[in-house]
Amino acid sequence: MDVGAPEPVRRPHRHEGDGPHGAGPQRHRPVAPSHRGGVEASLRRLQTDYIDLYQAHWDDRETPLDETLRAFDDLVGQGKVRYLGASNYQAWRLTRALWESDKRGYVRYESLQPKYNLVFRDEYERELEPLCLEQGVGVIPYSSLGSGFLSGKYRRGADLPSTARAGGVQKGYMTDRGFTVLEAIDKVAVAVNATPAQVALSWLAHRPGITAPIASATTVAQLRELIGGIELRLDQEATAALDKASAWREA
Repeated sequence: MDVGAPEPVRRPHRHEGDGPHGAGPQRHRPVAPSHRGGVEASLRRLQTDYIDLYQAHWDDRETPLDETLRAFDDLVGQGKVRYLGASNYQAWRLTRALWESDKRGYVRYESLQPKYNLVFRDEYERELEPLCLEQGVGVIPYSSLGSGFLSGKYRRGADLPSTARAGGVQKGYMTDRGFTVLEAIDKVAVAVNATPAQVALSWLAHRPGITAPIASATTVAQLRELIGGIELRLDQEATAALDKASAWREA
């Protein structure tokens, strides 16, 4: 069966215990039935023989990094996982993970899934971007459209959409910086005859080192719009305008 899919592995809650079946240091050991069971459950749910990309969804500081990587290496060796990825890792921890894999001969993290978009640039670009470029780690950013903010559905002075995420968007994106970025996106969108979402996605997709941005669609029309954003290539002037509006580095 030549079908695969990405799958995150979550960090269990502390109340799930510290033994081989719980949330403590023992849980990543290959001998732990709970670890094998989690992978097997994913394979059954996805109806596939292997997982293309198995991601550590959060950096688990409670488990020694070499144990985590050893368990992941075993999954690849067993043919249940093809590639490993990390999500929400700080640069120093990703560096340490890559070093541990190289030192011990383990399969390494081949991708990183950070939060990254036109509003939230600094956390990724400051240290993670140069690291991923230097080490050849693929980048698949999430929150590419800022939970919908960069699509233009949230406007200054307008009522909030009646959605569960609206409160979080208001707190994280509806700021002076956020609206400055959105205004620049709107201007570029008019100039290139595209939607704000397509402009924001195009800027991100064509950044150095970006493998593919993650964006969700609930309708066929939204999917087509997102595909249009990937196909859109902004010229130097448009890119420079977006870079300037969203700049985070101090002069």
